[in-house]
Order: sequence, then structure tokens, then C-alpha cells
Amino acid sequence: MKTSEKGFIPVMLTPFTATGAIDFDALTRLTDFYLQAGAAGLFANCLSSEMFELSESERLRVIEHVLHVVNGLVPVVATGTFGGPIDQQADFVKKVHDTGTQAVILITGLLADETDPDSVFNERVFQLLDRTGTIPVGFYECPVPYKRLISPQQLQVFVDTGRVIYHKDTSLDLVQIKEKLRLAARPGFGLYDAYMVHAVDSLRAGSAGLSCIQGNYFPELIVWLCRHYDDASQQEAVARVQQFIIEHMDVMHNVYPTVSKYFLQLRGFDITTVTRRDVGHFTPELARQIDALFAAYTRLQDDLALTVAR
Repeated sequence: MKTSEKGFIPVMLTPFTATGAIDFDALTRLTDFYLQAGAAGLFANCLSSEMFELSESERLRVIEHVLHVVNGLVPVVATGTFGGPIDQQADFVKKVHDTGTQAVILITGLLADETDPDSVFNERVFQLLDRTGTIPVGFYECPVPYKRLISPQQLQVFVDTGRVIYHKDTSLDLVQIKEKLRLAARPGFGLYDAYMVHAVDSLRAGSAGLSCIQGNYFPELIVWLCRHYDDASQQEAVARVQQFIIEHMDVMHNVYPTVSKYFLQLRGFDITTVTRRDVGHFTPELARQIDALFAAYTRLQDDLALTVAR
């Protein structure tokens, strides 16, 4: 999954109709939207996609649809583990792989219970690898059902198998990330950071790119940061972008993904704010905060002369 340049991997939303059905026409537009913004790949069927609220057949249909729209332009990864016995998880990993994904993502919190030691988690990972042939996989330290972090030493062992090519890191710890990058350095492996507070430092430390929810508001800005984080002539702008994201972090996480769908509406994107997850009430006050975020982003976009995806 790692490329020579830093890349943004969106954690894709799932658009729904007013009745709560998957809106595949909007999913086509959304996939094109990410691509036009310059995404280096796509993470379909993830938490932002409301994967736990989709049926097994819906998960596969969403992945297949995204792959059809992408048509090989960028790699696509997608979640393939949803709990249960290892054999059951392995069967779905194979189904996701058969759609044409570059890697199947394993949810760390679904491979062992929260009270289980790392030894149990490690054993389950290797059992799953043994039952899935040579399928390339990745890890996602998803906060649901609970966040299970992989230590740098664990990641090194898994990457050394040659099967693990992707890791979406949610440790929020730059020291841990640097150690993961040091120990798990292997051709073809990429670590993508989800935590935008230290995004620039993470990229400079060697992360392959970013995979964050902010890309569901302004993907072209995250792409810009991946491309210019180390550009000596753009450091004032880079610092401004980093600070902009930090200042608006809380509002972008509040009642998500409803708020990001509303933000996309403000951008002129044809999408409902319907979600299947119970994420809380989208209040008029929160709408005003997102309106203010949109205005602030519009000013920043103009100042940076960003090419905006449509």
C-alpha cells in the first residue's frame, strides 16, 4: 500500500436515501469526489461507512460498487472482520478479497476481547492468517467495539510475515508511531495516521500518509498537506493548515458522520444527512458551528488557491 509519495486514504462515507437505503448513485458521486480531490487510495466499508449498521450483503455490494467506479485508478482496501469464530471471520475476509480489494482490513477490537492479553490477540491474528492463504491484510485500530492498540513490537512481528501491507493508526501517540515506523520498516508496508493534531510531524517521521475523518469535509486539503508538508517554501501555509484542523477538531467529531454529510451539502454535494448509526441529535447550534467551519474553510481554500473537488 505504500507509495513513494505521501497519500491520503479517505475513510469513506456511505450515503443513504431519505428512507435509509444505500444511495448507490450518491456513492458513485462520492467516490468520484474523493478521486478528484487526489486521494491515493480508498478505505471502503469502514467505521465512517457505518459498516456495523450494514448487512453482510450490503457490505459486499458497497465494496463492489466502489471498486467498479474506481476501475483500477487507485487501490481500495475494505474491512473484512466482524467478530465471531476465526473460521467465520476468515470466510468473510476471502469474500472481501474476491471483490478485488488490494488488502482486507482486520479490526483489532474484534480479534480478542478487551480483557484478553496480547498473546491471545497474536494467536488469533496468526490463526486468521493461516486460514486466508496469501491474502494481503491490514490493521485498523477501530474505536468500536473498543480500541485495541497494536504495540510497535507486535506490528513488527505481523509485518515481517509479508502479509501486512497497511496499518491505520489511531494511537494518538507520535512516540509510538515513530517506533512502529522504525520496527516495521518493510517494502510495501504503509502506516497511515488518523490523528490530525500531529499530522505534519507524523508525515515527517515516515508515515505513508493520512487516513482521517477530516477528509470527509475537505479531502483536497488533506491531499494538499500530504503533498506540501515538507515543502520549504510552504511551511507558513502548512502550519496554518495544521492549526486550522486542530482548532476545528471537536466540531468535526461531534455527531459524526451526520455533520460531515451536512458540510458536504454546504459544498453543494447531493447527499442526505441520513445515518443508520445513532450518533446523537444534530441541533441548530451544531449546524451553525458547521456553517462557521464552512466559511472558515472557504477562506482558507481561497488563500491556498486549492483546486476544489466537485
